[in-house]
Formats: sequence, structure tokens, C-alpha cells
Amino acid sequence: MLGRLKQFFDKRPDGGPGAPSSRSTDDILVAVCALFVEMARIDDAFTEDEMETILEMLINGYALSRENAKDIVAAADKALADSVDLWQFAKQINENYSISEKLDIVDMLWRMVYLDGRMDAHEHYLMGKLKNLLRLDQDQLIASKLKIKAELSTTGAGR
Repeated sequence: MLGRLKQFFDKRPDGGPGAPSSRSTDDILVAVCALFVEMARIDDAFTEDEMETILEMLINGYALSRENAKDIVAAADKALADSVDLWQFAKQINENYSISEKLDIVDMLWRMVYLDGRMDAHEHYLMGKLKNLLRLDQDQLIASKLKIKAELSTTGAGR
């Protein structure tokens, strides 16, 4: 079910960064998805386009079926409702992902931000907060943003 994540965990038997923790791969994927869902609803509107983008990112990025992707989104939505902040999700990601993998997540988050062609103040705030929670620096955040904006401008996506 979680092909890419399973490969990632299988290649980390040494217990180093990226090694499986006591959390299941589903829990870790729910943590990643929780960040996507939070970004989608930060402006108080969770649109069909945003939902479809999240599903596509899960399907394409983590080799999930559409049904499994929907299950992960539902679990992430419930986890967000039960949480007081995003720290618990970032902690799981930090314990299980390399910097490169966290930057892949940030790339996906930037795609969410620019889905409508602009970044609002709430999205800007959340990206800064996630940068800190994921232990990334400003240069990494900006490089990711510029890369995604360039990709979107050449493909015509992100209205």
C-alpha cells in the first residue's frame, strides 16, 4: 500500500535518520497529510481543487490507491481535529524523514499554496511556522518556493 514509504523504511535498517520509529508508516503518512490538509484549510476554504491536489500528491508521491489516499486524508482530518497544534505531526516527520525528504514535503506544500496562483497572509504564516517545526532554514524554504513557482510558471499551473 505505501510503496515509496516502505522502500524508504526498508533501506534504513541502521536505526539512523529515516529508520522506522515506533510509529507505523500509516501514522507517519497521516502526519504528512495533516500538513497538506492544514495548508488547504488555512484560508477557511477547503476547495475541491485542493482536495484533488492532496489526493494526487498522495497517489503519485506515495504510491497509494485513490481509496487509500482518501482514507489517509480522513485520518489526517481527524488527527487535526484531535490535536492542539502541528508539533506532533512535525515531530513524527522529523524523526523519520531526511532533510531532502522534508524538502519534498515543502515542495508539495508550496504547490498547495500556489494552487490558486497567489499566497495569502495565512499561508505565508503557516509556511514560516512549518519551516521552524520541520527544522529547515529560510534559504531552504525560499529555494523550494522559487523552484515550485518556476515549475508552475512553465507548466501554466497555479493560475
